[in-house]
Parts: sequence; C-alpha cells; structure tokens
Amino acid sequence: MIELLRIKDLALIEDMELEFAPGLNALTGETGAGKSFIVSALNFLTGEKMPPDLVRPGAEKAVVEALFYLDGEEYVLRRELAAGTGRGRVSINDRLASQDALRDLRPRLLLHVGQHGQQKLLQPAFQAALLDAFLDPDASHLPAGKNALLRDLAALAGRITALEDRVRDLTARRELLEYQRGEIGRVAPVRGEEDDLLARKAALAYSKKGREAVGRALDLLAAETGAVRILADLEREVGAVAAAFPEFAADRETVASARHTLRDLAQRLRATPLAASPDDDPDVIEARLFELAQLKRKLKKSLDEIVDLNAEIETNLSFLDVCGLDMATLRREEKTLCEKLSHTLSALATARREAANRLAGRLKSELAGLGFAPQMDILFDFTPAPVYAAPHLEAPLTEDRARILWKPNPGQPPQPLDKIASGGELSRFLLAVTSLRAESEQPTLIFDEVDAGIGGLTLGSVADRLVDLAKSSQIILISHWPQLAARAERHFRVHKETTDTATSTRCARLSPAQVADELARMAGGGDKGQALAQHLLLE
Repeated sequence: MIELLRIKDLALIEDMELEFAPGLNALTGETGAGKSFIVSALNFLTGEKMPPDLVRPGAEKAVVEALFYLDGEEYVLRRELAAGTGRGRVSINDRLASQDALRDLRPRLLLHVGQHGQQKLLQPAFQAALLDAFLDPDASHLPAGKNALLRDLAALAGRITALEDRVRDLTARRELLEYQRGEIGRVAPVRGEEDDLLARKAALAYSKKGREAVGRALDLLAAETGAVRILADLEREVGAVAAAFPEFAADRETVASARHTLRDLAQRLRATPLAASPDDDPDVIEARLFELAQLKRKLKKSLDEIVDLNAEIETNLSFLDVCGLDMATLRREEKTLCEKLSHTLSALATARREAANRLAGRLKSELAGLGFAPQMDILFDFTPAPVYAAPHLEAPLTEDRARILWKPNPGQPPQPLDKIASGGELSRFLLAVTSLRAESEQPTLIFDEVDAGIGGLTLGSVADRLVDLAKSSQIILISHWPQLAARAERHFRVHKETTDTATSTRCARLSPAQVADELARMAGGGDKGQALAQHLLLE
C-alpha cells in the first residue's frame, strides 16, 4: 500500500504531495490536466525509464518519493532525474540502490492497468503468461524449467553447429592440409633453426679471416725478425746506454715492459680458440639453408609460421579423426535434454489444462458480476507450437500455447477476444483479470481509465466490483465517470493553474462539498449534474 507520494519538478508538477487511503482512491480532472503525470511518476519511482526533458523547465532535477507499507514493513523509495544527463540517484530506505532493485520490488508494490491494457490483453503471449500465473503450486516451476532446458538446448545446438561447420571446413581442406604436412615433414624444420644456421655460417666466415689475421700477427711478433726479438735487442742496448748514462734507466724498464706485453699477446694469440665449430661444414650449412628457403617459398610463410602451421595441421587432422566421437557425445547430451524437455512439456500441458479449467471458471464468475450475461462462457484453446527440432527426433517437440476464447451469447461459437469483444467488454475483461492477479500479489492497483467504453447500467456493476476489490487491495482509480469516482473513499482533483509565465499541475484532496461539485462537473454540470451528484452520494 502506498501511503504518501511526493512529486517535485516533474513535467508540469512543481511540488505535489498526496496521502492515499487504504481502499479506493479516485483521481479525476479534465482531459490534459496532468493525471497521467502522477501515474508516470509512480512508474518512474518503481523502475521505469523517463526522458530528462520531463524535468520541469528551470529545475536541475525531478524528485519522486513515496512511503509504502508492504507485509508490515515500511519502504521509503526515492528517485531523482537529472535534467542534463537523465541520470539520478535511487534509494530504498535511505540507502543507495539500483534501478534493478526497484524493478524487482515493483511487482509487490504496484500493478498498473493502463489505457492500453486492452491491447495487451489481446496478445497471445500475455494470455499464455496469465494462464501460467494460475498454475497449481506444485506445477509452478514447470515454465521456468522448460525455459531453462530450451536455453541449454540452444547452447548445445550452437556447439553442434560449430562442430559441424568446422568438420565441413576441414574436410574440404583435408587434401591441402595433408600436402602441407608432407612438405613440412620432409624438411622437418625446427623453430629458430634458420637463425642458428646463419649464425654458424657467419662464424665460419669470420673464423677463416680470424685465423689468417692471427698468423700474420704472430709472424710480426714471434718471427726471427719479429717485434719481440727486436724489443729484446732494444732492451739490451738501452741497458748499455743506461749503464753509461743513468738517466736512461727508466727507459730500459719501459722497453722491457713493452717486450713482456707483446710476448703475452703472442701467447694469447697462439691460444685463441676457433669461433666456428670444427664439425661445421659450410657446404652442409648452405644445403640446409637452401632447403629451408624452398619450403618458405612453397608455403609463403616464415620458418616460425611454418612450425606453427605444422602444429595446427596436426591438431586439425587429429580432430577430423576423432570428431565423430565428439559429435556422438553432443548428440547424446542433446537426446538426454530432449527427453527431459519432452517430459516437462507433457507435464506442463497437463498442468495448463487443469489451470485453464480453474481460471476459466474464475473469470466467468468475475465477469458475471460485471454485467455479462449468465450464459456467457470462457474457455482456453490450445495450439501446438514447435519449440525444438533435432535430427534424432521423429517430429519437433511442441508446446501447447494457450489462447482465450469467449462466447458472450448462447448459440454462438467461442471466438478469440480480438474477433468479437468491444472496447467496453475488453475493459471489464481486463478488470476481471486484474482482480484475479491481485488476489495473489496484493499490490496497489492503478486503474488508468480502464473503464473506457463502459456506460449505462454496467457502470454500477464495475463500481461494485472496484469497491469489493478495494477491501483487499488499495486502488488508485483514474476515471471520467462520476458513478465510479463517487464510490471512492478519498477523492483527488487534478487541475491546471496558468499564469503569464508558467503552467502548473495541481492535485488536491477534496472535502465532501468539493466532491459533490466535482461529481456534478463530471456529470455535465448544471442542475442535472448537481442532481446526479447528490443521487450518487446518497447511494
């Protein structure tokens, strides 16, 4: 039940606060006064989207707040709508929440039956969902179970299709794959082999040049006339000079040091290892490089890509060899799921037929109280619809889809609602359906001109049903009929106020005297309107 609603800076509403009664609340006013904005605010508060251009001009944001009582608990909901971005905060009991949390809570708070509810009632999907809502509690899990199995089968079918597509593609390419595998296997390349061969080839070239240079250097150092022998002779002569002239003693040491350095260099040159392996044969290396180059030209790939390709080819050809087992496994899984689905569909069909009998009886009883002929009859027609097909199935698995058939008068065959029901009849039908749904859900019911197309004596029946329904569920009724508004426990009038600079929608709770004036206006005004208003208030 909604106890308090506050709307600020939304559309034409500047600041509005409404306190609703537990039973029947009526909202009335001229067409275009802004009654729909109040309903839109409640829908926005419970999770529906709203465009930012509905923020009142000049305001930074619109705010909708409400106090609900549900199962003895208090819920304070608040939602904001920013003018610039359309974003805003959501809070439940002063704690930040998400729009999803509001939407999850909505079925327990509100059930909105709008002006376009008749069209929804005519949709086969709505009629089927309505029937499922009245399944026996022991069978209530079957629709969700069916949907889960269909999702699993759809996912499995996707895997089967992907497997079939891959098999088809690889089968078409098998000859090429085997040719490529043969060419690669004949050469048997190894990742990084080409770089290693090129390095060894370079090493051989540099080793030859290095050996020649070492020989020439040793000749210059260690030959009979080499630098070491010359420095030895020079050291001896400088020593003789130093004996005669002591100031040359240091020069003798310099020459001696140079001789020792060059002698060490000669020893290291003799000990220099060869840069290339002694087992490397340049002809063998060249032949292998040529073989690898030919393979790269044939396959138009680098050596590393060829190594990767070989692994991929082995994987694909191995897959072709074992894919039959994979397919058999998937088909077994599919068969198992199909058996479960078939069992679920059979149980669901039985449960739906049982629910159809109960729901048809309940609807007939509701409609009889809304002015329909006692001979009127309702039944559900079931049409099989395919839901899953597979090669191992003799025929597609089917689901019985329900559709409401109506026979308003004796002697006529039952027909779908959209074929024979008038607007007023659909309005009453929608009221009956909503009444039954509200029995289990117990939310606040919002009837937004659901009485469209109804008139005459039927209005009394509709009013009586709304009053009875209001004993168990809070109702917010938007109506242009004084016969219905007169039965409300609390009456609100919505009207516009216009100044030179702004237009605002106002909503005020009416006193008994104001209720009489509003009912008279709704009845057409004048003496006749006043008389009808007084008559309605005295009933």
